[in-house]
Amino acid sequence: MMKESSISVKNLSISYRILRKVSIKRSILSLFTKKIELHEAVKGISFEVEKGQILGIVGKNGSGKSTLLRAMAGIFAADGGAIDLHGNSISLLSIGVGFNPKLSGYDNIFLSGMLLGFTQEEISKKVDDIIEFSELGSFVYKPVRTYSSGMHSKLAFSITAVLETDISLIDEVLSVGDIQFKEKSYNKMKEIISDTNRTVLIVSHSSETLLELCDEVLWLHDGVIKMQGKPKKVVAAYEKFMRDTETTN
Repeated sequence: MMKESSISVKNLSISYRILRKVSIKRSILSLFTKKIELHEAVKGISFEVEKGQILGIVGKNGSGKSTLLRAMAGIFAADGGAIDLHGNSISLLSIGVGFNPKLSGYDNIFLSGMLLGFTQEEISKKVDDIIEFSELGSFVYKPVRTYSSGMHSKLAFSITAVLETDISLIDEVLSVGDIQFKEKSYNKMKEIISDTNRTVLIVSHSSETLLELCDEVLWLHDGVIKMQGKPKKVVAAYEKFMRDTETTN
């Protein structure tokens, strides 16, 4: 029996421009003050994620992991190829993404919820649960720009955990916050994962997280898929690669 797909990625390529400063002498000669370089972050990758699957994504910094998640969430546009979500709702949990810093945490709960496709009435029914889980107390009524990274993480995680979408994209946020909240969010993730209808993608540098939570792991390296398969096999290969790289440098 063929399993249902939640995400189909076909020949996906994503590039972005990098502005580099040019010396005064060169700028006078060329009449330009900045040089634009194109960086190809994701290079024609293809993969499928089945409904209910927990896919881990690993790779060194700059390998294209966060770029891939942002493209799935609709923040970045693809230069080539396509992402098909098969009609599923999707949420991205990542530090620094999705909040208006001028608005309060409370207002951002509604803003984020509506961007995820929930109605104001649906969010109102869940808002008290979100605030309670976040442990922000009266800070939830203060502007997000005044929040620490830990507070930002708590609010972002709480919104994504309580307002359940079909697909959740988790970008390293399980490692942010105080020890108590880390444990709480980790347990919540395991609860979310127990829902066989919910698909989760987790970007993490933590081998423990990938091995315990994921059904499969995808290893991205310099924008291409280097390996994909069972967590134990892929994580072992990735760790060996990183050790060998450190030894040769």
